[in-house]
Amino acid sequence: MAQYQVPPDPRDPNSKKRSRRFRNDNQEPVPWVWLGMGVVVTIIGLGIAYGIIMAALSREPLAVTPIEPTIIVLTAPPSPMPTATQILLTPTVLPTATAVATPDYTLIPEELTIDFYAEVANTDGLGVTVRGGPSTNNARVTVAAEGSVVLVLDGPEEANDFLWWHIQLDDGTDGWAVSDYLIPAARPRN
Repeated sequence: MAQYQVPPDPRDPNSKKRSRRFRNDNQEPVPWVWLGMGVVVTIIGLGIAYGIIMAALSREPLAVTPIEPTIIVLTAPPSPMPTATQILLTPTVLPTATAVATPDYTLIPEELTIDFYAEVANTDGLGVTVRGGPSTNNARVTVAAEGSVVLVLDGPEEANDFLWWHIQLDDGTDGWAVSDYLIPAARPRN
């Protein structure tokens, strides 16, 4: 086990001189050996760099052979002589006349049908609101008067607990109306 030794009193002039690292005289020795070695290494490094540079500069440059340009002449191949195109007649198929069935607008369908007419009814004389889309959230376009005949364009669409039909009024205005206020009707007479 190590024994404890009392350190010497720094105020005692008779005590042994302490090593430099414990003294407070602020005198650091100049590292002459290290300074000298640094100067020697620097001089040697400069000498080697000077030798490399002088060797590179004294070397003869590489021989360069001139390159003669190559001239490329582009020539287009001769165009072929035009020949007369032979006109061939192709047979034309004549369309056959088939009758397109046109709906009979004088008959009243049993329920609302696309491309048939409907009459505004059951509104107590107020008319039906025609909207920009199949919902009560859409903007009001106009009101179709009771008894007016409208053309059914599309439908039905279900929204807001109603069935909606896309209709067109006699003035060309179109919109959506609730099916509760439309009944099938014959084509109006002009």
